[in-house]
Amino acid sequence: MPELPEVETVRRGLEPVMAGARFIRVEQRRADLRFPFPENFAARLEGRRVEALSRRAKYLFADLDDASVLVMHLGMSGSFRIDEAIQGAFHHPRSKRAAHDHVVFHLSSGAAITYNDPRRFGFMRLLARADLAADPMFAGLGIEPLGNELDGAALARLFAGRTTPLKAALLDQRLIAGLGNIYVCEALHRAGLSPQRAAGALVSKAGQPTAGAARLAAAIREVLEEAVAAGGSSISDHRRTDGELGYFQHAFRVYDREAAPCPTPGCRGIVRRIVQSGRSSFYCAECQT
Repeated sequence: MPELPEVETVRRGLEPVMAGARFIRVEQRRADLRFPFPENFAARLEGRRVEALSRRAKYLFADLDDASVLVMHLGMSGSFRIDEAIQGAFHHPRSKRAAHDHVVFHLSSGAAITYNDPRRFGFMRLLARADLAADPMFAGLGIEPLGNELDGAALARLFAGRTTPLKAALLDQRLIAGLGNIYVCEALHRAGLSPQRAAGALVSKAGQPTAGAARLAAAIREVLEEAVAAGGSSISDHRRTDGELGYFQHAFRVYDREAAPCPTPGCRGIVRRIVQSGRSSFYCAECQT
């Protein structure tokens, strides 16, 4: 499933052709994806202008000029493709999996944006902007890891008294929104923290963040920013809006590198794989304590 850097990469690819443009025509080629499309979905979008394109956790939000929001989620295998750019400056070839092209947005910018989803686990919703914060899908989301809130003090506040493993706490979307398995593994390695350590161990007896909490907050931001700059990680289905692969997977230090030497300078450990809550955790037991 695409994680935060992949979704942010898609947002940045779509923004130049979507923000400020109107939906001229919307092709809805099936009745549902993960969920049924909203009633009169295409008709409700046609003629509307996109005021802004933003991201919350792993969701894309297109704010429209009627105070509604088009919510889009990529699911397991969803991707957006820009088939024509502004003024025809460049053109990307159509997908070889055209049977999985489920929605096409024809925009006043000159772009035709196609949503392709072989597994159909993504979805699109239309909500009033005023109702968005209270919607059950978004009301319980935690802080944004790329926002100004995330620092050592925030981690101490979120993890105080928690005996759950650090890996599980970082994946809890009610605490921090948008982190996924890949980037948690990578951030924990950079911070030198074991995924099995109790989350509450990052808080001192006085309730203050430990040095490890500060390192972890910095590592999370660093990993995510590097991944976004690299266009995300393409392990199976992720594609950028230009059809190209992301390449952060080539910079993985531990994720999916079981039995490889630890890349930390001076460390003689090897990367291990364990299973936590049904997910693989990759780490070095020598330098992650």
